[in-house]
Amino acid sequence: MAPPEDIRKKFGRFRILVVGRANAGKTTLLQRVCNTEEKPEIFDREGKKIDAAVVQGSVNRGNHNIENELVFGSNPDFIFHDSCGFEAGGEDEFKSMKKFVLERASTPQLKERIHAIWQAIISVRLYLFIMFYYRYCIPMDEYHRAITKAEERFFSECNTSSVPVIAVFTKFDALWDDAYGQLKESGLTRVECRKMAPDRAKEIFANMKIWDRLRDTRYPPKDFVYLAEMDKDNANCGPLLEGTTGALGEEAMQMLLISTQRTNLALCIKTLGDYINKARTSRGSLWLSKDTCAEMQLKIANWFPHVKVRL
Repeated sequence: MAPPEDIRKKFGRFRILVVGRANAGKTTLLQRVCNTEEKPEIFDREGKKIDAAVVQGSVNRGNHNIENELVFGSNPDFIFHDSCGFEAGGEDEFKSMKKFVLERASTPQLKERIHAIWQAIISVRLYLFIMFYYRYCIPMDEYHRAITKAEERFFSECNTSSVPVIAVFTKFDALWDDAYGQLKESGLTRVECRKMAPDRAKEIFANMKIWDRLRDTRYPPKDFVYLAEMDKDNANCGPLLEGTTGALGEEAMQMLLISTQRTNLALCIKTLGDYINKARTSRGSLWLSKDTCAEMQLKIANWFPHVKVRL
């Protein structure tokens, strides 16, 4: 396994396409991933910085450029692309997004490739659907209302090749209120309801079979995560980073993401545990000779790229 610096030299920075409507909480999500409250800087494909006001003006006129790169000063090793545009139903924008994914998923220029796609789905829509489902007895076969046509079209028509897609249900705390109400009606105390509401919301989500529907699409997402309270100081984007790491599959890509993210030590530890388990399986034992011990220590240290190790 090559060290992180060699992998980064070969593949460049970790590049993510973020898909989702303008009010899906995408910017807040990316700020949490990069541990900042600042807005990203915007660059064109040649690396020339673009005035954010100019970009916003273009977006308002319907001229969004998916090729633009969003980079946060707190962690410039991430590059984000925003698909903003096709979700409104524009055919030209959808074709542009598909073309971008096709080209960037397989380009021979490794540093230009996208490594993951995050499809942000607003959980507020799920909340509104739940209100009708539970209170007006909408049949379960109408659960598809919770997913927009644009989102369904993405999973039905957009072949992302080997690039994994993670369905990200943002603003999931919007479902907690309804979960709280159901628990309260069952006779539980307020304290018990507040404690149990997050898990109850997940049960409601599972009963709606949203994930089952997404998995049945032609190009289904690799995994999904719920994200709640991303606007809070203690927001946890760990599940998204962990889900993305697991979906990548290739060890080199996992190492690239691990060495890029700087907010989740637990992810480094978990991925290291997976690596050790693989080593145990292949070797049949973790006992090492003196000749291989230092090598193994360096390999272990690779999963903690921001920690300096002296042997």
